[in-house]
Amino acid sequence: MGLLSQMTPRGHRRLILIRHAKSSWADAGMSDHDRPLNPRGRRAAAELGRWLGARGYLPDQVLCSTAARTRETFARLGLSGAPEPELQPALYQAEPAAMLAALKRATGQVVMMLGHNPGIAALAALLPAEPPRHPDFPRFPTAATLVVDFEIDSWADVEPHRGAALDFFVPSGRD
Repeated sequence: MGLLSQMTPRGHRRLILIRHAKSSWADAGMSDHDRPLNPRGRRAAAELGRWLGARGYLPDQVLCSTAARTRETFARLGLSGAPEPELQPALYQAEPAAMLAALKRATGQVVMMLGHNPGIAALAALLPAEPPRHPDFPRFPTAATLVVDFEIDSWADVEPHRGAALDFFVPSGRD
């Protein structure tokens, strides 16, 4: 597995936790679930994908809300070699407990999870022993991404406040 195995040795799991990029409100009659990304969101998702790729953050499992904006965010990351996302209805507008339950069922070594606020911000705050010292971390804005490592053999063993925050990124949304 090359770089992937070097980055996450046996007994380690990595989570790449992503809030969807900025969505469009142009069609007031569209359901919340079906809203696509707006132009700023599309640029931010591409910027996030470049950041992930430059750091070698490549998932071997992707858990994704079924909402159009989370699916489009993942698609626009452009991560060559990433698996197709596993669309999980339970992740749409999920509370942190539901997202943690989904994570505990994950089987990948490096798992990417895409979801929504306020649940994703609460989960991001719950997982690391010490949160990143970034002014935007508490609000977890659109396209914000936390990379957190755990010294566990199975996601079933993941517990709050046991992760090590490795990285945190918020795209500018501009080219």
